[in-house]
Amino acid sequence: MLIDMIKNDSFASLMHKHIEEVLFYMFEHHQHFGILCKIDHVTFDPPLPEHISSEFRQMTLFFLAGYTFESARLESGYLSFEAGFGSENIGSVVTLPLLGIMQIIVDETPVFVNLAPVKEQQKEVKETPKGINNSMASFLSNPENKKFIKK
Repeated sequence: MLIDMIKNDSFASLMHKHIEEVLFYMFEHHQHFGILCKIDHVTFDPPLPEHISSEFRQMTLFFLAGYTFESARLESGYLSFEAGFGSENIGSVVTLPLLGIMQIIVDETPVFVNLAPVKEQQKEVKETPKGINNSMASFLSNPENKKFIKK
């Protein structure tokens, strides 16, 4: 059944690899393109003002051309690029997991369609290193160390 197939981790890995390869191809050939993505998986740094972010639809198209294309990077399973938004051209770095890309579009034609869902752990762009959490847990497990915590 289709729903079982697209929820399968190996299918998601295949889609992830394919998205990455298509994006590498676009960058290598200096081909400007659009990405249609679920806005829930997109982060903006710095965050955009409410009057701009409220205008985004659930499925949003970003077009990578000019400086936005030149600033684009693929790192650790994420695509990021700089873009300006609104009439004020407010700059922000847009970051999203590769599986958050639903389509890659060239000249108004989809050249890639993704059916794999984004897994919850892939939504997290920044994670606290496990070592820090383990160190803090060890530190707090000693009752004598609680006096060093500011209240």
